[in-house]
Amino acid sequence: MSMKIQNTPNRAAFDVQSAQDLRSQFAKNPQEGLKAAAQQFETMFLQMVMKSMRDTVPDDGMLNSEQSKFYTSLLDQQMAQNLSSSGKGVGFAKLIEQQLGRTMVGASSDPNTAGAANAAAGDLPLAASDGRHLQYKTILGNLPTSAAYPRADATVAPAVALDAPASSKEFVNRVWPHAVEASRSTGVPPQFLVAHSALESGWGRSEIRRADGSPSYNLFGIKAGKSWAGATADATTTEYVNGQPQQSVERFRAYGSYEEAFRDYANLLRNNARFGSVIGSQDGTEFAKRLQQAGYATDPMYADKLSRIINGPALRQALIG
Repeated sequence: MSMKIQNTPNRAAFDVQSAQDLRSQFAKNPQEGLKAAAQQFETMFLQMVMKSMRDTVPDDGMLNSEQSKFYTSLLDQQMAQNLSSSGKGVGFAKLIEQQLGRTMVGASSDPNTAGAANAAAGDLPLAASDGRHLQYKTILGNLPTSAAYPRADATVAPAVALDAPASSKEFVNRVWPHAVEASRSTGVPPQFLVAHSALESGWGRSEIRRADGSPSYNLFGIKAGKSWAGATADATTTEYVNGQPQQSVERFRAYGSYEEAFRDYANLLRNNARFGSVIGSQDGTEFAKRLQQAGYATDPMYADKLSRIINGPALRQALIG
């Protein structure tokens, strides 16, 4: 008896467990898994269309607020899922299923491949352990780069962060589970949070270290203000005063693990009123702009740098392996 994914109106569109279910489905029944993955891509496309439509409508009414925008974005996600799962979408799911289905059939007859499911899913049943390979490798790996993402200072080392090192995949593997957890409490897609940590830490190469050389696990450049009672680490950082870069030594928060760092970062976004517009951001470029507008960093090009990582090929390649 095969397991079917409950990608129906009864399931919340933002349920992160769906990725894990989809991975399991590929392992048990590649054909059903392919169908569900194609349907998810159509859902993503429909959500982008809805967002573009809403952007054309004035949002300066008395009832409009950042909170209403957040819940409207959740509504759009659910509507997009409902349309796709009901078969009333735009037909992309069927086309994607047919295209990747041919790849699976061809691979199954090739003696040099490990099997149809592995060829279509990039060895997904064996390699994927956290769901992101399913979302990016299976669905997006066979599409042009431009289709991968919607288009529309505490920085320690932003100059090197844009050029992802060869170890970027290892960095993503290290922080991804914690990004997923932080995503659940902030409503921000985990890949955006990974991109932000990559910008602030130079893909892990410029992570702030304590005086004894041990890691601080501070991937987001969060400073230790007066209210911080935990451990700290001093580091040289670049601040912009009147648009001019100036180096100074600042005190930053130090954590016991990356898990703790992501949890504190999520708490900062959720509990600080000035970051209210950031919560629930579903568009990478808007997420970056709202962070800068909220005063996360003094670098005037901060939003542009973060947006380039979110929408760029380096993160995409690291995510799909």
